[in-house]
Amino acid sequence: MKKRKTLADVAAAAGVSKMTASRALRGDKDVSKANVDKVKQAAREIGYYGNHLAASLSSKRTDLIGVVVPSLSNTVFPQVMSGVTDALKGTALQPVFGVTDYDPEAEYTTIRNMLSWRPAGLIVTGLDQPDESRRLLADAGIPIVQIMDCDGDPVDACVGFSQSGAGHDMAAALLAAGRRRFGYVGRNLDKDLRAAKRKKGFLDALRNQGLDFIDAIDGAHREGDEATLPAIACGRRKTAELLARQPDLDCIHFSNDDLAFGGLCHCIAAGIDVPGEVALAGFNGLGLLEGFPGKIATSHTARRAIGETAARVILETVESGETDSGKIHILAPSISLGDLAVTAK
Repeated sequence: MKKRKTLADVAAAAGVSKMTASRALRGDKDVSKANVDKVKQAAREIGYYGNHLAASLSSKRTDLIGVVVPSLSNTVFPQVMSGVTDALKGTALQPVFGVTDYDPEAEYTTIRNMLSWRPAGLIVTGLDQPDESRRLLADAGIPIVQIMDCDGDPVDACVGFSQSGAGHDMAAALLAAGRRRFGYVGRNLDKDLRAAKRKKGFLDALRNQGLDFIDAIDGAHREGDEATLPAIACGRRKTAELLARQPDLDCIHFSNDDLAFGGLCHCIAAGIDVPGEVALAGFNGLGLLEGFPGKIATSHTARRAIGETAARVILETVESGETDSGKIHILAPSISLGDLAVTAK
């Protein structure tokens, strides 16, 4: 077995002292750029990767940033993760990711395991963690940034937008476009609490105008076929079911764009004009709908910017030592109605 390269090997290859090599790799500002370049090049050439575990024992933290997201099944959270990665490029901090599948117990375990590695900071999706998870975050002693939702009480800093407000604003836009007979299609709202908030905000806007959902399909998480059915297929199936029960709907609001895309697939196959006969409205602005006949209304969320901002909050806190506790960074979504504005009834 070959011997792992050491810091002394890097220093010898770069022609500097071991202390200079160590400081250059840590990114100390008082090391000249020429020496930093020499040391990094030497480390690359000899295959040196260091020992962050040993470093964490002396500094009481690693250079890891934990990022906890609920899903990778569409582009929403991969784009958030890309934003985090972009913000940390060129720094000593490295993101590590955990996926919870909207399961509070899996989220608790992921947070606990990440904290055991002594990260420099933690980014967690949402504000509605159970008490035991919030206790872990509150007692972590590191920068915590909760993302994607500002409807609640953050443990530390928060980057995102009002989920209930996003639902309310979409309903207001659809009402202004002349729609009055609304249906709803959602999935697993017992787990996806942010989607549940959007539904409530949407419904509040309808009730302010004396309206309500004519019909809604928003079943809880189920075992078997319902649990494993892809979101687009689920949206297609549920849209068919909803329109069979309520053929006179003039708008269907979906909890996300994946389900809305499935709804569009059903309408295309059934010869239903979108948005002429029925408008479809999703959430996230994923772009997978471009090029299809029929335009779906959607809310475009600043996913990459949310990830970048969250990472910068942690980076600035680590560098300055000053907390960002309680500060809320709002990155509100924008609404696109597609062709709906010119085809309103």
